[in-house]
Amino acid sequence: MAEADLSGQLEKMQREWDARARENARFYVNTQRQDWTDAEFFESGQRTVSEEILTDMINICQGKDPKRMRVLEIGCGAGRVTRALAGVFGEVYGVDISGEMVRQARSALADLPHVHIFQNNGKDLEVLGSMRFDFAFSSIVFQHIPSREVIESYVRAVRLRLKRGRLFKFQVQGAPGMDSDPNDTWHGVTFSEQDVRDMALRCDFEMRYSYGAGTQYFWLWYFDPKYLSPAWRQYREYKLRIAYRRWRGRVSRMLKTQ
Repeated sequence: MAEADLSGQLEKMQREWDARARENARFYVNTQRQDWTDAEFFESGQRTVSEEILTDMINICQGKDPKRMRVLEIGCGAGRVTRALAGVFGEVYGVDISGEMVRQARSALADLPHVHIFQNNGKDLEVLGSMRFDFAFSSIVFQHIPSREVIESYVRAVRLRLKRGRLFKFQVQGAPGMDSDPNDTWHGVTFSEQDVRDMALRCDFEMRYSYGAGTQYFWLWYFDPKYLSPAWRQYREYKLRIAYRRWRGRVSRMLKTQ
């Protein structure tokens, strides 16, 4: 995607998510109901953490005390899951493209000094500088992004900020036939099992597990490998062979024209 087109798409995402947040932020974060109370809204976030975090602490913590861990949430919205994460981990950082979502999350979580919320540009984590994390998480966020390029940019950004050997656990849209128009900021792109394996390799992650392929809730376990995995080595060698063949073809064509 051309830089101008990508910039325009990101601006549209920010504009439309700001509008949704002003209309009814909690509904657009979790569409199970329109009229969330504070208690019900944050309890729904606690259920997400109970199902996806507390059942997976071996992979997430790898022996480290969770109260000594710094974790990152991609797409924190109005703070629904962020509050629940704060009950488990020592430091929690959240980012969101919507300034209005960020405003509401900061207000709702103002009583938690170990929670930090930032507005980012919707595709990377430059707003966090060189900060490193012990774990990264994202739920019902990438399923709304209409661009594979944007999602992969996020994945690469997380890879650069995870400590060696740590986990990025996230969910994408896996239901077939759900791909949307690039201008639709509600229905995101769909990933197949091969798509997510290829993305892991391109971003230098090791994908150890997945769950829910072919459904809306396609969960992925991407580990920042301590060492280059055999799969990554094979992929790198393949890419080098392709690059060499293309270079050799260009040289051959140049010689023929002389």
